[in-house]
Amino acid sequence: MRRVLIVAAAALIPASAAFADWAGHFKTLDTDGNGAVSRTEFEAGVSKLGLDPAPTFTTIDQDVNNRIDADEWAAAEKQTTAYQESCKSTTASWCE
Repeated sequence: MRRVLIVAAAALIPASAAFADWAGHFKTLDTDGNGAVSRTEFEAGVSKLGLDPAPTFTTIDQDVNNRIDADEWAAAEKQTTAYQESCKSTTASWCE
């Protein structure tokens, strides 16, 4: 039982590390510190984050208010992580 828990905990570490990176990326993009990323902030900084694939501003800004809040950023993180996981489990050419 103990071995199973250790393996399960180890499996969760990369996921939490990825989440920490995304949270850090949000703070990096939010250069004025107002808790939201404007289109200008996004366009100025997204290429520096090394996200692959990098989501577009329009895709993330679900309520179309021309700013990305923490909830929208978290939703984009979930989509991107799910995309990468599904590609790891398939040999489909669309993942290359």
